[in-house]
This record gives sequence, C-alpha cells and structure tokens, in this order.
Amino acid sequence: MRFPLLAIATLSLVVRATVIVPGATWTDTSGNVIQAHGAGIMKVGSTFYWFGEDKAANSALFSAVSCYTSTDMMTWTRQNNALTPIANTMISTSNIVERPKVIFNKVNSEYVMWFHSDTSNYGVAMVGVATAKTPCGPYTYKGSFNPLGAESRDMSVFQDAAQTAYLLYASDNNQNFKISRLDTNYYNVTAQVNVLTASTLEAPGIVKRNGLYYLFASHTSGWDPNPNRWFVASTISSPFSAQQDIAPEPVRTYFSQNAFDLPLGTNAVYMGDRWRPELLGSSRYIWLPLTWASGVPQLIWADVWTLNIAAGTWTIASGTSYEAENGVVSGSATIPADPSFSGGKAVGFLGNGGSVTITVQGIGAAQWVSLYYANGDATWRNTTVSVNGGPSVLVDQPNTGGSHVILSVPVKLNLKSGSNTITFGAGQTNFAADLDRIIVYTAS
Repeated sequence: MRFPLLAIATLSLVVRATVIVPGATWTDTSGNVIQAHGAGIMKVGSTFYWFGEDKAANSALFSAVSCYTSTDMMTWTRQNNALTPIANTMISTSNIVERPKVIFNKVNSEYVMWFHSDTSNYGVAMVGVATAKTPCGPYTYKGSFNPLGAESRDMSVFQDAAQTAYLLYASDNNQNFKISRLDTNYYNVTAQVNVLTASTLEAPGIVKRNGLYYLFASHTSGWDPNPNRWFVASTISSPFSAQQDIAPEPVRTYFSQNAFDLPLGTNAVYMGDRWRPELLGSSRYIWLPLTWASGVPQLIWADVWTLNIAAGTWTIASGTSYEAENGVVSGSATIPADPSFSGGKAVGFLGNGGSVTITVQGIGAAQWVSLYYANGDATWRNTTVSVNGGPSVLVDQPNTGGSHVILSVPVKLNLKSGSNTITFGAGQTNFAADLDRIIVYTAS
C-alpha cells in the first residue's frame, strides 16, 4: 500500500550536487535519474567511469549498460551507452545482462567488460565478455559462456597490481563461490584458484589492503536485503576467514546489497543497491564509507557526506536532530516506548487520522531532512510530509526488517530562514511507519 488515497505533490527527493545522500534519487548533470544499477567503477586518469544496468523500463531484461563519468564521484554525466542489445544473441532484449565490470588490458590496450549473461528465467548462468578501445565504448560483444563449464550468476572481476585478473562468481546453483584466473587477454578463464564451498554467496567484490585480500559479498535472498559479510585471506588462492558482518546484522546492510567496493586512501567506499523489484528503475543507491579504523572493515552510516578524492578521505555532514515525540501529536497518533528508539520513544499510528508536527530551524534554502523510522512490516510503507502547511510530498519507507530496527530515508525540503513546521502523516489513509526522529542538514 504505497500510495495513499489523496492528491500529493511530486516528491522532492533528488540530488545533483556535491554531496552523497544514500537512498535519495540521484540525477545526472542533465537532470535525469541515474540508471546504473549493479555498479562497476573504473578510474582512467582523473576520471571515474560508472557502468551499470539501465532499469528505467522497470524490467530485469536487458536495456543497456550505461556509462557515466565524474571527477569527484558525486557529480555524474551520462555518456553514450557502453553496451546495447543485439537481436538473436545472449544480449538481446529478451535476455539478462547484469553487474557489468570493466578492467583495462595492457596487453591489447583495450577495455574489457565482464557481466552476468543469462536467459530471462536465469536458467543458463553464464558470463559475457565485450571489448572496446575507449572506456565508454561502445563495446563489441564477444560472446557468453559457462566459465570452466560451471554456472556463474552474480559476479565481479578483480585485477591485481601485476595485471593478473580474476573472475569472482556464484556457481553451482549459488551454493559455491568461486574465484578463477583470467587469461592474458581477459577474454576467458584459465584455472579455478579458490572456492568457498557451501557458502551461498553472491554480489561479490574484493579490496586488497596492506597485502591482504578482503572479500565482500551478500548471501542469497533474491531481491530482498540480507546482512552482507566480509572475509579475508593472505593471498587470493588462500583459504578465506570465517564470515563477519560489515554492518550491524539487524539493519541488513542498511537495506542494500553489495555492488562494488572502491579503494579510497587507506579505506574504501561501499557501493550497494537498495533493490525495489516491482519498480527496478526506482531502486536506490546506498554508497557508504567503509573503514578499517577498528582493524576490520565496517560500514559507517552517513545521511549526507562528501568525498575528497585527492586526499582519499570523506566528511560526514552534521545536522540538528529533533525527537518526533517532542512534536505536536494529533488525532489517533500514539507515542510508543521502546529502548530501540532515540530517547526511548517515537510516534506511531501516523496516517489514517494520526499526524505529528515538528518545529525545526531552517536556513532559507532547500535542505536535506533524514527521517529515522521503524517499519516492521514485510512491505514498504510511506508517509506524507508537509512544510509550513504547504502541499504534501510522499516519502517511501522500506521495511526495516523488524519493529526494533531503525533506518533513515531522505527528503529534500524548502525551509525558510528561522522557524518551520514539518507535519508527517496528515491526510493519508494508510498507516506510515513509526517515526523516531528527524535530522535537518544544511548541506545540499
């Protein structure tokens, strides 16, 4: 029940600026929604290239592998499509092309794209290969195959400093996770070098740090999120350690699945997808700092943050927090108590006659506001948001995995300088999630 029975304004939930806002709708320099799911990132000189699945048609079937460019990892420009469908091949519009990853082959001075290649029912489980002389191509499709005769579904590639490259892939009906070495051209695989037996892993990525190989992957739960894990080995062919969480287990990787892990200085950037299978084109990107500050890799949640590429650092924006229960509660809304809530309380039964109005301070500009909420249902909910009695906008609230789990979703609101009122849940006939608190940011 995502849409209440009332007229609402178009949701202002897009970002095209020098900040990263996980869970917002990101737009490119032309103002169009970025369509680059299952991301692969490559850097050439000072330019980053973001390859991904174009899901604008809200279908899993192949439309295009998009290519975006940026020099700061925050402002992206769409270029020509890197790979497009070819009729009567494994990359037709009736087939699956997912998780494109591109690496540069010095032997042939060409860029080589690997991707998950499949039929519409995911029945053949192949990898596909395409090549180009420039980063965005367009790429020439070379073919699809089962690596070493085995299945390959979710996959990635890893290239070490010596230019040896490896395929990382879920195999054997997703039961075993394998790593195989590519040939010198990067067109095929030559030998399997590692296997994590009965691991049920997918969505992989590897970061090499201080001589160790860190493997990141999710488990297999379809489009639904699960707690992603990390493993470490001394060499890429050595036994990997037991799995450990990269984020608190209940948040299920902040409702996301790993797509790519980009080294940044002594740390990295986690790049995940918040899949929405019934509206794939509306799936959001969850990019977060990945730090080894504690000695092991851990995600840091950040509502709004920025990157300094040259320094290899990030900065997390600070905001002003307002407890929902301190607002004016109206109608059938209640104030439930639970230790999982900030301050031990929240506002529940919003919508269907219940609302809460919170007074906040603004700077006279569009500002990011993060809504911290709990939605223990198996489905997505939403809440209406109105500033100073103006038109309502609608903010989706993915399920949090349990009533005691708190996540946040962003909305960009025009706040006047000084005092503003923000009302949640008014006018909607469906129930919103419990609202714990909001944080108002000045970064834009």
